[in-house]
Order: sequence, then structure tokens, then C-alpha cells
Amino acid sequence: MSKKQFVCGIGVKLLAVAACFAASFSVNGQQAEPTNPPIAAAATNKAPGPLTTNEDERYRIGPGDILDIRILNRPTISRDAVRVEGNGVIRMPLIDEEIQAACKTEGELAKEIAEKYTKFYRKPQVDVFIKEYHSRQVAVIGAVNEQSRFELQRRIRLLDLLTYAKGTSPKAGQTINIVHAPRVQGCQKQGDEGDDAAFSSYKLSDTLQGDPRANPYIEAGDIITVPEANLVYVVGNVYTPLTIPLKEPITLSRAVAMAGGVKQDSKKDKVRIVRQEPGAATSREIVVDLTAIEKKRADDVALMPNDIIDVPTSGSKSFLRGLLGTVAPSVAQLPVRIVP
Repeated sequence: MSKKQFVCGIGVKLLAVAACFAASFSVNGQQAEPTNPPIAAAATNKAPGPLTTNEDERYRIGPGDILDIRILNRPTISRDAVRVEGNGVIRMPLIDEEIQAACKTEGELAKEIAEKYTKFYRKPQVDVFIKEYHSRQVAVIGAVNEQSRFELQRRIRLLDLLTYAKGTSPKAGQTINIVHAPRVQGCQKQGDEGDDAAFSSYKLSDTLQGDPRANPYIEAGDIITVPEANLVYVVGNVYTPLTIPLKEPITLSRAVAMAGGVKQDSKKDKVRIVRQEPGAATSREIVVDLTAIEKKRADDVALMPNDIIDVPTSGSKSFLRGLLGTVAPSVAQLPVRIVP
């Protein structure tokens, strides 16, 4: 399978998750009640504090937001609780055409409304306030410490959002993915990716380091998912049999070292790697001489997902016992359910 096919395959699966996520936001045109995981605000429920001077940081109105529009000394045409429609527009008294509100800041929309009223009033003063934020819901799922939906009241980057999810869990793998919701028409900026870019993937370590290329702004409706790492298992005659998340390339000798090293009576020249090849119905065994690797007489073996490293003892088969000792504690933590 090519890398392109692999990424496309993941994208299709995650887009299905995106559809379910979007459906939970709206039922028959109304906002749905929160479900687990709960909606959490990335800012307080109070009005946002002073905005930064950086244009990219300013909140832009989106479909579903509710606005208060005040026109000085014109109470008959001022409006409270104006909902931005799904196509991003609003309507105001005396103005025949629809007004595009989505993708504008409060100040930009106020300026446009004032210009439209100049045919009726001299220098109208217009103020726009966002009363309720409904368009900026995003979600973080997967190997994070707190899976949640978030209602944002400002623009936020991927790394910042991860902090609200309390960081990645120890099970996190090497990548972080974003499933992008369709953008509101007219919101695309020059240099933005088109609607075809429905799925983005970044190296998690780059994101955590704040690399701008792996730390994009999060857009309305985005779903951020952190896949769990694949595992390798070290069992047999080692001091600490364990499972190791494959967050980065790991070699045989390093995995054995992470397990505390081999015990004195180990057959280091007969270390076995049990490998299940992708798409294969059966596994195969690779016998490795760990002593030769340590003495630089043989190449270290790069491990693959789900590899099982078995360090045998002289005249004893400890593989099954060691594997059970490694896996059983995890199994014991699972809930018990009755199958009728």
C-alpha cells in the first residue's frame, strides 16, 4: 500500500467521524444538547478580553452566531439576537439585500452596515456585538488526556488547543490529524488550502515543539485526532517485561534495554522476534543474535508494529508465560459485561 493510499484511507474513516460530530451539533436546524464528551469553553463564558492587534487572532463571525446590532439613536432599526444564517448572511430593516456577516469581525460588519444605511441617515453609528458563539465548535479526540468538544471565542492554534485537552496521553503515537469541516463560502483567504484538503496530518513532535508548519490555526468544525501508537512487546527472560508504544523508530537492542536488559541465564544468540506482516494470515519468526549486535558484528533490527521480542532462557520456554504476564494486567482492567 502506498503512502498516498494509506493517508487517503485514514482520511475516509475520519471523515465519517466528522459527519457524526457535525450531526451532534444540530438537530432539525437547532443546536443539540451536549453529549459526552462535554462541550468545554476554551475561554470563559464572559465576554472576550481585549483582542490582539494581529488580524489573524481576531474572532470572525460564523453561521449560528447570535448578534446584537445597535444603531445610535435609531432604536426602531436596531436589532437584538440576530442569528447568522447557515449561508452566513443576516437581514436588517430598510436594507433590501442580504448582508454577508460570516468571516467578518464585529468591527468590519458594523462598518458595512453603516455604509448601507448612509442612503437613509447621515453618518449612522453602528455597533455589533456577538451575543452567543455557536459557530466555533471543534473537537479533540483520541490519545489525549481529556477528549472534549470546545466552543472557541477566539482563533487558536493546534498546540494551544492541545493544552486545553490537557496534553497527549502516554499512548499517543507519532502523528496528529485534523479533519477539516467544509469552509463557509467566501471565507477562504489567499494561500489557504482549498476545500479538497479535507484531511491534514502532522508529525506530533513537530507540533509539540511549536513548529509553525505543524501548528496551524484551527477552523470551525475541525476535528483533531491523536491516534494511539502501535505497540511492541518485550517478554521472556528480561528484568521488566513490558509493552512499548512505538512513538518513534525503536531497534531490538533499545527495546531490550528499556525492559531492563536480559538476565544472566539468557540465550542472547537466540532472541526471537515474532512478526505479523501486514496482510499476512500467519506470523513469522526472526532469530537474532543480540550478542553480535552489541559487538557491532551485526546490524540492529528495526522493530515493526506488534512485534513480540522473546528472550529465551537456557533450556526453558518462557515465551507464553512472559507474554501473558505482559498483556494480562491490561486485560484485567477491562469492564466485565454479560452476554445473554
